Amino acid sequence: MSKKPYIYFILVLTITTGLLWSDAAVGVTPKQAYHRAEACYKELRKSPSKMKYRDNWLQCIKKFQQVYRLDATGSWAPAGLYMSGKLYQELSQYSGSKSDLQEARDIYERIIRRYPSSRYQNRAALKLRDLSKSSVAKQKPKSKTAAKSPAGRADARYRKAESCYNRLTQNPAQMKYRDKWMQCIDTYYASYQADPRGPRAAASLYMAGKLYSELHGYSNRKPDLQSAHSMYVRIIDKFPDSRYRVKAELLIDAMPDWAKGPSANPTDDIAAVIEANDRKSTSKNKVRASKTASAINGMGTVTGLRFWSSEEYTRVVIDASRETTYRDHLLKKDPALNKPQRLYVDLDRSRLADSIRRKIPINDKLLIDARAGQYTPDSVRVVVDIKSFKKYHVFSLKDPFRIVIDVRGKSGSKKPQPKPPAATAKKSGKLPASALAKQLALGVSRIVIDPGHGGQDYGAPGYLKGVHEKDVVLQIARRLARKIREELKYSVYLTRNSDTFLTLEERTAIANTKNADLFISIHTNSHKDRRAYGIETYFLNLATDEDAIRVAAMENATSTKNISDLHTILSDLMQNAKINESSRLANYVQGSMVRHLKNKRYTRIKDKGVKQAPFYVLLGAQMPAVLVETSFISNPRECKRLTNPRYQERLCEAIVKGIRTYIRETSPTAFRKSRSAAKING
Repeated sequence: MSKKPYIYFILVLTITTGLLWSDAAVGVTPKQAYHRAEACYKELRKSPSKMKYRDNWLQCIKKFQQVYRLDATGSWAPAGLYMSGKLYQELSQYSGSKSDLQEARDIYERIIRRYPSSRYQNRAALKLRDLSKSSVAKQKPKSKTAAKSPAGRADARYRKAESCYNRLTQNPAQMKYRDKWMQCIDTYYASYQADPRGPRAAASLYMAGKLYSELHGYSNRKPDLQSAHSMYVRIIDKFPDSRYRVKAELLIDAMPDWAKGPSANPTDDIAAVIEANDRKSTSKNKVRASKTASAINGMGTVTGLRFWSSEEYTRVVIDASRETTYRDHLLKKDPALNKPQRLYVDLDRSRLADSIRRKIPINDKLLIDARAGQYTPDSVRVVVDIKSFKKYHVFSLKDPFRIVIDVRGKSGSKKPQPKPPAATAKKSGKLPASALAKQLALGVSRIVIDPGHGGQDYGAPGYLKGVHEKDVVLQIARRLARKIREELKYSVYLTRNSDTFLTLEERTAIANTKNADLFISIHTNSHKDRRAYGIETYFLNLATDEDAIRVAAMENATSTKNISDLHTILSDLMQNAKINESSRLANYVQGSMVRHLKNKRYTRIKDKGVKQAPFYVLLGAQMPAVLVETSFISNPRECKRLTNPRYQERLCEAIVKGIRTYIRETSPTAFRKSRSAAKING
């Protein structure tokens, strides 16, 4: 075989690798690199046609920046940086791009910080002063007096920074670039510098810190979060009476320890942070989007915070893209630092979504707000600031994964529990079950009815074409609400009164925030075997048979495996749930439906009984709560019945009878009082 191919291959490889080597690898000195960059700049200046193209400017800028990279501590480094800043400034006159001008500012500030003894420090300072003068001159003040006053300049720059931030957050594509963030941050900081003791000063520092913190969510660079810490510390030191001091303290408290280290010095200027951020790469580099980073690292994304609130109960839900481990911890109140009691939840292997609302004000009698932050590069912390509470529970649900925080206060509006009658007590001091039930019943005045599914959640498909569970149960729920109002004279709320989607945890939260005395969720059953039929009623508990597990998995829109995982959650939650009362209500409703439908001459009414299963929609309910599987929508005969208004009416009559029996048993005087009230009201 000829040796020529090998010689040719080696020659090509040598040429190729030679082109890929950096100047440092081939022995180019900083001085030589500077002269090459200077020659590039002179050639560019000689050709006005070339000066119109951005690539020609960037080519020379990179050559000057290469001088700095070859020896960052050498005498040629500040010269290379200065010239790269100067070229960016000149380029901005052609491009009209504010980001080019911002790049020049960043470079000049870096020179001032890093090379205090260099002659280029003075040159950079003069350039910065000229840039500041030109930016002020371009502003259009409302009045000459306002333009000349520090407060006027600060206010104008603050408004400009707000516009910058609004534009940035409305454009996810721009949020991937560091220089876009730095442009807004520097404008906020310029507002502070224009009037360091003025009315906008604390707000400007706070927003600069906030943007640095949000930038850290993209860049994952420690100096960004450290810089946010610096801004917040400066607020605490300089503005102790400002409302932003409290905000700053809360945000600092949620930060990891490494963000509070010595590198986060509150007296440092922002140029120090810029310099630290650019050690590994220039600020022109594109920052990875958090979603992409999450996909690469196998991390989940925290996508939202939601809450429902009343005087005695608040539910906060943390939405996430995938299941992860988490921990919750209750912190004590710290009056010395004016910090309220806080409950926080840390989610492992998680990042904040770009679009998440990081703070939601609640301001009810229990909670102040809920806020989310990127606690560490791979964990998210959600903090709930507490005013007062009696107890709380934290648990998770799946498909999709979300974490539920239930906070309950001291009961104030509920009727007091009646004292046990002396005659019912036994010598042992214990009460019979019937007497205990009567004591536990606080009276019924408000009922919440929950039509299952809705919106994009169609529920189970019917045997008949075009029939869906979501439509049938809404019809039944409306009839039931009307009958309860007419016959029992109670207030009735529907969790939904139209074809809208509600999450399962939202339905329970509605019942709790309405201070309901009873909660009834209406559903239709379904089975792959179309011969299956019958009526059954459920209450919250551990599943007792495979059929109950199947139904719970179907209604929870999750797997049977996840149902078994709920056991650990229920063991804690059921200590406070009204299991006995729910069981009693379920028995009365189930028995009434079977008897009433049979009495109305409906054939083949199968009593599938009262069962227990872990339904998401019943988790955390503070009142007796049941889930009614009215009939099998998958069965031909029962599907036809469910779509029949007469059958729906009979079902509702039966459920009302069951509710009436439950109330009479647990509170014998309830209807007597209502009749008396009716007479008084005419």
